[in-house]
Amino acid sequence: MKQIIIIGGGAAGFFCAANLDEKKYKITILEQNSDVLQKVKISGGGRCNVTHACFDPKELVQFYPRGNKELLSVFTKFQPGDTMDWFEKRKVSLKIENDNRIFPESNSSQTIINTFQNEIQQKNVEVKTKCSVKEIEKRDEKYLIKTSLGDFEADFVIYTTGSSPKSLKMIESLGHKIIDLVPSLFTFNIKDDLLKDLLGTSFEMAETSIPKLKTEESGPLLITHWGLSGPAILKISAWEAINLAKVKYNFEIQVNFISKDIDEAEELFQNVKISNPKKLIGSSKIFDVTNRFWQRILEVSKVDPNKQIANISGKEMQTILENLCKKKFQVTGKSTYKDEFVTAGGVDLKEINFKNMSSKLLPNFYIAGEVLNIDAVTGGFNFQACWSEAWLIAKDLNNLN
Repeated sequence: MKQIIIIGGGAAGFFCAANLDEKKYKITILEQNSDVLQKVKISGGGRCNVTHACFDPKELVQFYPRGNKELLSVFTKFQPGDTMDWFEKRKVSLKIENDNRIFPESNSSQTIINTFQNEIQQKNVEVKTKCSVKEIEKRDEKYLIKTSLGDFEADFVIYTTGSSPKSLKMIESLGHKIIDLVPSLFTFNIKDDLLKDLLGTSFEMAETSIPKLKTEESGPLLITHWGLSGPAILKISAWEAINLAKVKYNFEIQVNFISKDIDEAEELFQNVKISNPKKLIGSSKIFDVTNRFWQRILEVSKVDPNKQIANISGKEMQTILENLCKKKFQVTGKSTYKDEFVTAGGVDLKEINFKNMSSKLLPNFYIAGEVLNIDAVTGGFNFQACWSEAWLIAKDLNNLN
């Protein structure tokens, strides 16, 4: 019986094992940590954001700053609808939330972990934890995998280690080209009076742009302890990951907190001025922002909140509108979420055959998951890439004579 060694007990490794034909192969998973599926466990705040309700491969690839061209063919063979189907066949109920993220009904990542564990137990897959791979050697038709628990021989290797520098070094030593790792999803560190002490203030729809890079994104925005976060920031950080690393995370960002252009905002302001001239500016609800944020806008615009709205000068109004619609901030660094850390970089995609995720350089060697130079914005997309790639590998191996 031929031996398959899966290096890495994460999402891609387990999904691959769960779909392999155990009558044909002896399957072993090697995991260096004491726990498997660690990212699955903590994803989505412990609820596991399994995938995203986007069922058109052409639309789906738009969420991947790196890998979008290559993943198109992958997603035509296995996409989020197939993922849902796979889990539902195993009696796992999934639900689509308002933002299209998909979670187990149980709201617990343990449901997903148990499903994988059950699948591989039924297939007699052996899992070796605390098993650190030291070296992989090509020997004639086979591979010798040297680990902290001794040597393993493999007819086929499936490399799903995640993006740790050590695992990239190991695959580089086998001849693969590695694109340098840079963080991909991060929040922006900003010190500015407008944001001070407004931790937790959110905006339903904001527009952000980095003029120097001619790039813009929109979406919900959040003021954090260290600056700005939320989808509008995370998306721009993912798409511009490489450029932002080049400028060492020092750059200017422009924010429109209300997603209205300045002329439209001015018209709203003028209408309120006409309809409620005696109202105090501090208690006027002109724009859809929190009261705390509105008070801060007036403070940094040097406008007295006790002034009647009719007495607001044209210059004062312009300053308020500039701060709301065209506020420039200096970004002086980044903060990453340790739990949901995603990187750009990894194995060069030119060296992978995306029909079956096999290495173009190494025979009987497959690569999937975050070790590849593929990454996505948050929302279940990184997992979907893992499931789809792993499914292709299993299908290819199952079809071999």
